[in-house]
Amino acid sequence: MSKNNLVIVESPAKAKTIKKYLGSKFDVVASMGHVRDLPKSRLGVDLEENFEPSYSVIKDKREIVKKLKEKASKSDKVILATDPDREGEAIAWHLSYILKLDPSEENRVTFNEITKSGVKAGMQNIRRINSSLVDSQQARRVLDRLVGYKLSPFLCQKIHKGLSAGRVQSVALKILSDREKEIAKFKPEEYWTISAVLNSSEPDSKQFISNFWGKGNEAIELKTEEDSKKILDNLKDAKYIVSDVKLGKRKKNPPAPFVTSTLQQEAVRKLNFTSRKTMKIAQELYEGLKIEEHGFTGLITYMRTDSTRVSDEAVSEIYSFIEGKWGSSYLPEKRRVFKKSANAQDAHEAIRPSIPSLEPSKLKGDLSVDQYKLYKLIWDRFTASQMSSCLMNTVRVKISANDYIFKSSGSSVEFDGFTVLYEESKDSKEEEKNILPELAVGQECELVKLENTQHFTEPPPRFSEASLIKTLEENGVGRPSTYSSIISTILSREYVINENKKFFVSELGIIVNDLLEKYFSPVVDAGFTAKMETDLDQIESGKFEWRNVIKNFYDDFANTLEDAKEKTKDLKIHLKEDETDEICDLCGSHMVVKRSRFGKFLGCSNYPECKNIKKISKSLGVKCHKCGGDIVKKLTKTRRNFYGCSNYPKCDFASWYPPTGEFCPKCGEPLFTKGKKTVCLSCDGKD
Repeated sequence: MSKNNLVIVESPAKAKTIKKYLGSKFDVVASMGHVRDLPKSRLGVDLEENFEPSYSVIKDKREIVKKLKEKASKSDKVILATDPDREGEAIAWHLSYILKLDPSEENRVTFNEITKSGVKAGMQNIRRINSSLVDSQQARRVLDRLVGYKLSPFLCQKIHKGLSAGRVQSVALKILSDREKEIAKFKPEEYWTISAVLNSSEPDSKQFISNFWGKGNEAIELKTEEDSKKILDNLKDAKYIVSDVKLGKRKKNPPAPFVTSTLQQEAVRKLNFTSRKTMKIAQELYEGLKIEEHGFTGLITYMRTDSTRVSDEAVSEIYSFIEGKWGSSYLPEKRRVFKKSANAQDAHEAIRPSIPSLEPSKLKGDLSVDQYKLYKLIWDRFTASQMSSCLMNTVRVKISANDYIFKSSGSSVEFDGFTVLYEESKDSKEEEKNILPELAVGQECELVKLENTQHFTEPPPRFSEASLIKTLEENGVGRPSTYSSIISTILSREYVINENKKFFVSELGIIVNDLLEKYFSPVVDAGFTAKMETDLDQIESGKFEWRNVIKNFYDDFANTLEDAKEKTKDLKIHLKEDETDEICDLCGSHMVVKRSRFGKFLGCSNYPECKNIKKISKSLGVKCHKCGGDIVKKLTKTRRNFYGCSNYPKCDFASWYPPTGEFCPKCGEPLFTKGKKTVCLSCDGKD
């Protein structure tokens, strides 16, 4: 390879790490992501010319493109080393066009991991740009543009400005809206349970619980208190005799190493990270960080993957680590191979540590708190996936009392296996383990007490971010790499509110979904969208031509849109305005919450006679030390947060930091929250 080589990657962090491995013969620079895209101000797709996209250099990338052109003109060889996925392939294609590179030239490399061996493997497998992969990305981009730029104006016209619709976004909203309607329609039904708290009568034995099941071979439902009281009356003076004991063993296998969707789900459950935050930190770990004794190195393999496949080298390395730390009994009898999902592309390995033996404790001083948490989660999951199974002893017991049957079940760990390190979280609450004493058939148990409890059936659970991601993936809607942006969009549009880690659909979200469902049913249909996703994947495999896929969709979509416009030409939906306690200082009417494309604001309810408007300020629940007014959170013109008095301009108090409502014991001045500390700005100095 020539001495003057230019390697283009996407980020400066990745450039720095790769430069370390390639050495002085290579100049490694970053494109800072996409450099060309469809224009924001117009559709950018020529409907008369077979959906020809009109790309242009992104405005804030013009200086970067200029520098890339200068460097490329002075280089003997330009190597495009953007991320190893559809988006990365498309960025490489756009760079090739901008830099006027030969399309037939082998100048594309990909790195599954940013380590010495990973970079070396990539550089030894230089190839041409994969046109099918590029076409697949183009098809998605054009399709999303057509749906978004055609449907969004329709929503804005019928409801209000600032709304949007999308090919996957609208399906996600429908899934959430359907659940919201199920919950609203749900009618709870009463039922009762009877639990016997028993003692085995053996010395030092612990109490255990057995639940009423039925009579003979027939289960009995207790729907009312009267039903349960009849059973309780018949249990008076009953003897509780063990009638059956079944002992068994159960093997609990470890979960597969992470793919994109399972990483996002588990990070929500275990770390309380949003999917967006998870992907951002994972990108940092992949691109490389400065590690003591290693220098700049990538810590995980590529984080956008649907494959559970793992390299032989990685398995061999982690086996050595497991054996050294826990012993050979913690290694599986044979190498684990995990079943891949039906839609898996299997282009990359699972998400795993790029240096498996580099355990998290060794990196604590080199990583931020969040980077450490995510790396540990990935390392633990991968290591556990290659460990032996957990062996459980199980017991099921039947207890007879006056011909009635009570049942108990329990389990104990015979060998912990992979659970010594890691256990997968669940969305639903798991039942507490009931530890049973040793029991024998014919043994009489002592009744401590009977508990008669009323219950009501519960509505379907609201979606969390983790369960929504799981549902989207199970339905084949979108791709895991896009889930974080989809969820961010429906939250930012205020279609959905996230409270206590659960999604609630707003009135606006229900109205938008109902309108789309009525007039654009295929767009919000999960099955239709999944079929479209499959077609897009067929482009990637070279089986379908991308323009034909777009045409097949758009012909029907355009007719549906025209039909909807005709049917709704006189329709205008007015959202209920939320009246506030704030009084208009011009006319004395109540102010109401209004919406614009810039967000919510306060407007006079006497509009259009009075056109007074105000910014919405969020009260902190703290009084101003100067005048007694409410302290509210505000925004500067540059959208920086600050805190001021609601009586402004009569009161001029303002601060970059929120006051606590308490006062300094030294000087009597107000205390403020600065980061995680409470400080007195008078004593500690002002910023």
